[in-house]
Amino acid sequence: MAENPSTVNSILRLEHITKIFPGVKALDDVSFDLRPGEIHALMGENGAGKSTFIKVITGVHKPEGGKMFLYDEEVHFDSTRDSQQAGIACIYQHSTAYPDLTIAENIFLGHEIFDGPLKKLNWRSMHARAKELLDSLGSELDTKTTMGELSVAQQQIVEIAKALSTDAKIIIMDEPTAALTKQESEDLYRYTRRLQASGVSIIFISHRFEDMYELGDRVTVLRDAQYIGTWDVDKITNQEMILAMVGREITNLFPKREVAIGDIVLEVKNLKKTGLFRDISFHVRKGEIVSLTGLIGAGRSEVAEAIFGIAPADSGEILIDGAAVKIQNPTDAGATGIGLLPEDRQRQALILDWEISKNIGLGNLAKFKRKFFYNVSHEEEEAQTLAEKLAIKASTIFDKISSLSGGNQQKVVIAKILTTDLKLIILDEPTKGVDVGAKAAIYEIMGELSEQGYGILLISSEMPEVLGMSDRILVMKSGRVTAEFTKENATQEAILAAAILNTEIAS
Repeated sequence: MAENPSTVNSILRLEHITKIFPGVKALDDVSFDLRPGEIHALMGENGAGKSTFIKVITGVHKPEGGKMFLYDEEVHFDSTRDSQQAGIACIYQHSTAYPDLTIAENIFLGHEIFDGPLKKLNWRSMHARAKELLDSLGSELDTKTTMGELSVAQQQIVEIAKALSTDAKIIIMDEPTAALTKQESEDLYRYTRRLQASGVSIIFISHRFEDMYELGDRVTVLRDAQYIGTWDVDKITNQEMILAMVGREITNLFPKREVAIGDIVLEVKNLKKTGLFRDISFHVRKGEIVSLTGLIGAGRSEVAEAIFGIAPADSGEILIDGAAVKIQNPTDAGATGIGLLPEDRQRQALILDWEISKNIGLGNLAKFKRKFFYNVSHEEEEAQTLAEKLAIKASTIFDKISSLSGGNQQKVVIAKILTTDLKLIILDEPTKGVDVGAKAAIYEIMGELSEQGYGILLISSEMPEVLGMSDRILVMKSGRVTAEFTKENATQEAILAAAILNTEIAS
């Protein structure tokens, strides 16, 4: 192999890669190239083939066809160790770290530093080297801190340091900003640029256009397991990207329907939970979409959890259809007609190893109970009806949840909620981590639900989503509602001011 990547046109090149699983062509004649010192964005809908493509590069999967070249020499990886030894590292969306081990232990796990003929672990050297790597990224983390004490953003920094500890020249970053706040994402951009400046070439996978425009030099799009094209980032528009990713134009990403707004279905009065929020009062009407927005940590999800009974409020009232209700747990909430789509679908709403039908049935087990037995056929009929209604993309309702894309997993959670007779649906970050096509589908479902008379409380950090889908917008800061806007007078600047400024704005 060439010793200096700068002497070759491409540090990594894949030509006509094909990968086939039983009954599925996961990659179909896909080509890609990565230049020295480049940040190359890889984009596409969930299910487009991005994950499989990564696993080919990292030696997890062997392709049935095509060739891969590193520094212009053909390579064959039989394992992840082969790719690591060739200078390739991958940072996955969900941390693979061990929470009870220290930062230094995680960084050097699998390639520890030993001393002497007895191969004694040299902890001093590992901690010193770990600190050097973190310092090079501008991080002041203590190498003796356990990973379980770190935030998601801090864990990402450690994962980058771990990649550098293997002398990686190519780093693949898989959806690294999916669970980060705006500020944390900006911090990650800074770390990524430092990597680029040090000569590392980066494949950056994301659903977020802002990631691509902020970091990318070029972008490659996959769709339906096929290569669609590669563009310079500064020469492709949002609309052209959407067309490339979904194969059709989405002229109206936010299909907000004009529906008749009915009576008040939910009213909260002076809701308070010590240390989290206080004096929370608002209402939601039938057919209305009310957004609760603000910066991360403002208390939005905590208010939702109080209404749904996950962590009940200390004081205040909740009224459904004008009648006060006492909600001490989610069962009480369901009985009063409240459903919740939680922010973390995989941990809080789904059992990934279970079938679609069984996950949907979990939404209302009592509905399918018949005296001394559980009516599985009734559950499957209901699941089939909802899967068709929500256009869940799967071979059958007996597919495992883990086989679905993020957008389709989110649709299953919505289907699960709809097995119960509801009046109000709380949607906490419903489009988090899903691609633009799935977002459009979820917005369409929201519009249909509001048209059917459901009241919807939308919790979102996505400003275009809030502005595009809401009838009214409530802004929270430091556990209090600081402003209320109608869709007619809401602007991004006004919402941001209410989320940041200390002064409260009368609603």
